[in-house]
Amino acid sequence: FEAGISKDGQTREHALLAFTLGVRQLIVAVNKMDTAKWSQARFDEIVKETKNFIKKIGFNPDTIPFVPISGFNGDHMISEHADQKQNISPNAPWYKGWTKTITKDGKKETVIGGVSLQDAIDDVTPPKRPTDKPLRLPLAGVYKKRGICTMAVRPIQKGTLQAGMG
Repeated sequence: FEAGISKDGQTREHALLAFTLGVRQLIVAVNKMDTAKWSQARFDEIVKETKNFIKKIGFNPDTIPFVPISGFNGDHMISEHADQKQNISPNAPWYKGWTKTITKDGKKETVIGGVSLQDAIDDVTPPKRPTDKPLRLPLAGVYKKRGICTMAVRPIQKGTLQAGMG
């Protein structure tokens, strides 16, 4: 973890790149909690440090779910029961679920959003696509297939593209 959020760390680099590319929603899955013996203190330390550096980048840490998981053992990966409390791993009795800040009747309120990584993914709001704007296709990359062709990769940022447009 410490190497990832250090000055030249990959986690810090990926968060900065994501924000620069327009990503505004993150999910932080704190993996390998089994190797930390599901220590609440270690989880809280990681959450605190991660919130500090992602706030400096421009993200709002209050909107980001932090989920302690063990990918190896499957803890908090998916929700199997409708009752959220039943989805909490017996290895983490201290964990009550990830929280999010919502605005209700003009007041900010922190609520439990879910327990698992699956819950956090399901809670992501799809971005609005500006399909009513003029077509914009920036060049993302050029790839050459040996002796076959050269392909330009262009994501659609705005507008729509239909067969036969010319």
